[in-house]
Order: sequence, then structure tokens, then C-alpha cells
Amino acid sequence: MTPEQGAQLARKLVTARRDGIAVAVDDSLPRPGTEADAYRLQAQVVRAIGPVGGFKTARKPGTPQILAPIFAADIHPAPARIGAGLTRLIGIELEVGFLLRCALPVTQGPELRAAVPGCFSLVPAIEIVESRLDDLDAADALLRLADNQINGGLVLGTPVTDWSDFDPAALTARLVFGGEVLLDGPAQIPGGDPVETVSRFVERLGDHCGGLQPGQVVITGSLNGLPFVERGATAQGRIDGLGAVTARFAP
Repeated sequence: MTPEQGAQLARKLVTARRDGIAVAVDDSLPRPGTEADAYRLQAQVVRAIGPVGGFKTARKPGTPQILAPIFAADIHPAPARIGAGLTRLIGIELEVGFLLRCALPVTQGPELRAAVPGCFSLVPAIEIVESRLDDLDAADALLRLADNQINGGLVLGTPVTDWSDFDPAALTARLVFGGEVLLDGPAQIPGGDPVETVSRFVERLGDHCGGLQPGQVVITGSLNGLPFVERGATAQGRIDGLGAVTARFAP
């Protein structure tokens, strides 16, 4: 991707966010050719839209850990009412969030992993998945990554500071949307150990999009897959040991 193509795609993504007009995914659309292109596009959009209020990350076996910023304006305390967006359908993901309370004393190595429990609170979260792209089926993985890994917002429950008794390897959770049960019972955080996921995220993030700052949150992957649902109903999530999180979506 040339700098000119990158600037063109960044402008389209910024316009979609500001004007609510989705980007047409067709043969004329410039596309990132590498992961580095996608992260440069994220940073360009952040400079135009910012500030950042958090990040999403995903760690899957055999693939590089990915990350994407979440804008502060798109993060809401529960219970939240979410207005209409670009599309009729939205994705709903119940997740465990890590809320940074203070600056990390180190940014890499075993010392970083040891510092995570003392520097982060845990928080139940509902990620809203929505894209600025008009056709996700036609969008490849790098284009989705450039579009902040198709994040549309985040709803946060009440943070839990002391989570020494919380076992992320033995989660039980429930998620209901409009009366339909999407999850009820044991659940697993993608990538296994979320402390390791957050530690590797911090190392990989560096100063990208301003780096991770106190008060920002990191979400670690869906407990319930990625169901797409119609707007106009309420999502009610609960993670045992962390609490509840609720979001109502306008039609």
C-alpha cells in the first residue's frame, strides 16, 4: 500500500465515523497489504478522531497477537443505552476487561506479568462489534484490522479491584439478548491465561496510538463467539465473580 493509498483509505474511515456513511468495499477501495499497513491506518484514524479510551486484543495459537484501539467516546458505563449505528445488525460479545489503575512499573518480561494483578482491576464488558465497512464478507482480515478490528463500542460494568479469588480458567457466564440466551454456563477466554494475554499485549502495543494509559481498558476476547443480532433489544451479561453488565440498543 502506497502512502497515498493509505491516506485515501484513512480519509474514508474517518468520514464514515463522522458522517455515518459506510465505506463501500469494492474493487476501487485501497486495501492494506501488510499488518504494518493496517496499524498505520489505525494510527491515522486515531489522530483524526481520538482520544483513545482502551484497546481490544486477541491471542490465538499460531497467529500474531492482534490489537486495535477503542475510542473513548465509544465506551459507556453500564447500564447503557446505545443509539442507532451504521448497520441494522450488530455483534455482541461478553468479555473480561482489564482496567489499568496506575502506570505499569515495567513494560516487558516476567516482571510485567507479575505486575498485572496489582495494576489492573477486572471489569465485565460487552463489546459492540460494528464496522465502518459496508460488506464484511468482502473485507479481508487486514482491512478489518485497519477498521479497529471492527469495534463499534464498549459497555463496562463495575470494576473489581481485588480479584485474587477469581479463576479465569473456570469461568461461568451468562449472556441474554432480547430474551434469547446466547451463553449460559462455563466459558473460556480466548488464548487461555488472560494475564499472559494482557502482558503480551502491553509488550506488543508499545506507544502505538499513545500506548496504554491509566484509566484505559483492555478487552481480551469473546466468551460467546460473535453472534450478530438485530437492534432494538437489551443485552444482559454476567460473569460470576465479576458482576453484571447491561446495554440497551435503539432500533
